[in-house]
Amino acid sequence: MDISEIAISDYTEVDVGERLGKVRSIFERENPKGLIVTRDGEYAGVIGERDLVRSRIENDTKASVLMKSAPRVDRTEDVREVARVLVEGNTKIAPVYEGENLWGIVTADAILEAVLDSLDALTVEQIRTADVVTVNEQSHVGQAINRLRKHGISRLPVVDEDGYLTGVLTTHDIVDFVVRDADRQGRGDRRGDLDRMLDIPVYDLMSSPVLTATGDETVEDAVRRMLDNDISGLVVTDEEGGDSVAGVLTKTDVLRALTFTEEGQMDVQITNVALLDTISREEIVEEITGVADKYQEMQVQHAHVRFHEHKEKLRGTPLIQCQIRLRTNRGQVAGTGEGYGADHAFHVAADTLERNVLEVKGLIADEEYRGQLLRKLGEL
Repeated sequence: MDISEIAISDYTEVDVGERLGKVRSIFERENPKGLIVTRDGEYAGVIGERDLVRSRIENDTKASVLMKSAPRVDRTEDVREVARVLVEGNTKIAPVYEGENLWGIVTADAILEAVLDSLDALTVEQIRTADVVTVNEQSHVGQAINRLRKHGISRLPVVDEDGYLTGVLTTHDIVDFVVRDADRQGRGDRRGDLDRMLDIPVYDLMSSPVLTATGDETVEDAVRRMLDNDISGLVVTDEEGGDSVAGVLTKTDVLRALTFTEEGQMDVQITNVALLDTISREEIVEEITGVADKYQEMQVQHAHVRFHEHKEKLRGTPLIQCQIRLRTNRGQVAGTGEGYGADHAFHVAADTLERNVLEVKGLIADEEYRGQLLRKLGEL
């Protein structure tokens, strides 16, 4: 399936030097699905509607500050490849070309809507993010922001002191509150106000009740719920209406699932490839493949490598967090590491991953041993 019937020509084009104030007025007036940013008439990047609406950047700032670099795709490109491009570029929109001419855009939502009927073969359990990060409802907003930044995520399930789900806090909730408060208070030096905002309990900003999914329901049903409610993710619970957090499912998880290869073959996907410095995509794929080949009985089908840049730097090199997750016939195995530069971060994460793989392999061996022992005892 290609994107020829999915891509749309509903976009607006602006120069990199255009003021964000004017860009916002264009969105309000024309309501396009996306915005293409050009430099000297040539494609330079994209700005998504959500990115623009949720940004607190001043109106006099240039559009180049907010734009993302999304790889161009061909109008007849396969939908799986376009899903990979969106995930690896950490963007929800990409420019679509017909030959050498810019034709339009393709969005993540448009792809998900087009493939909905085929998502009934997948369950939420198969593609959810299991190692979920949560926050307590009495924690301060500042603590939640630090957690979002540290893990490079956009939502946090909120739990009470007993660990039960009570709400969800997203970056949108935080930005929306800050913008509304700024509109009420006016401009000027508001550092004291911002400090007080950071001390507000998460409970006061979280969304509740929470839209959830269960592991045994189809991805099709879960995606329909996201699209119908214009949200980007669902909290996964142990049972329908349950309050025990079992994971998170996002639109990005679903796009990533579209790139999975056939059973028995491994696909490696990298998010935020722009952060690669002294290590190449090919080297990462080679090392991940090497780990998978060592433990073939685990049958690794998909690997996801995600890089996230922190503000801290050492002699100009940023602190990078790397997360590696393998999808195997034995479940998910992950490894996380940090280092200055993508190369260092990846190798720290790869070492952690291999230790975790060995632990899983050990558990599998123990289970097999116990099974053999029980069978022998039964023969006595």
